[in-house]
Amino acid sequence: MTVRVATDVGGTFTDLVYVVDGQVKAVKSDTTPPHFEQGVIHATEKAQLTLSDVDFFAHGSTVVINAITERKGVKTGLITTQGFRDVLEIARGNTPDIFNNSYSKPSPFVERHLRLELPERLNYLGEVVKPLDLSGLPSILTYFREQGVQAIGICFLHAYLNSTHEQATVEAIKGSSQKTENKAR
Repeated sequence: MTVRVATDVGGTFTDLVYVVDGQVKAVKSDTTPPHFEQGVIHATEKAQLTLSDVDFFAHGSTVVINAITERKGVKTGLITTQGFRDVLEIARGNTPDIFNNSYSKPSPFVERHLRLELPERLNYLGEVVKPLDLSGLPSILTYFREQGVQAIGICFLHAYLNSTHEQATVEAIKGSSQKTENKAR
């Protein structure tokens, strides 16, 4: 039996569409903030799916997209590859209407002063060109705390091919936050 599943967590409902042996079916369950995963679990149970039978699982979240586009999320900092902090600001060079002189790009989701860099670089094949240097991370985290940052995004160049630098940064941040919590006690 081949089972393919896709879910979307919305503000009110969690939708689950699944294909079992060529037949498309759908179920809907209540979204359960702040434990959004429960809506997915409930929809899976409602569809009577056994996750071990699932060959493909895609997940989306309208809740997250809405929070970003409505700019209702928490204050966020971004750590990126050294030299690429302004990619969000530059965005794509093209505009939706090249003859509209009044067009202005939307402002980036993370303010420039909260987009910081670490030395590291992967090439387009995901191969390490410059090893990750975490020596500047403590000062970045201190700055983020001073600025009231509540969430940190990590987005290194070509990490979709090799996530080791992003994962190492996440682990270092987790280790740093545990040390900070222990000092507070």
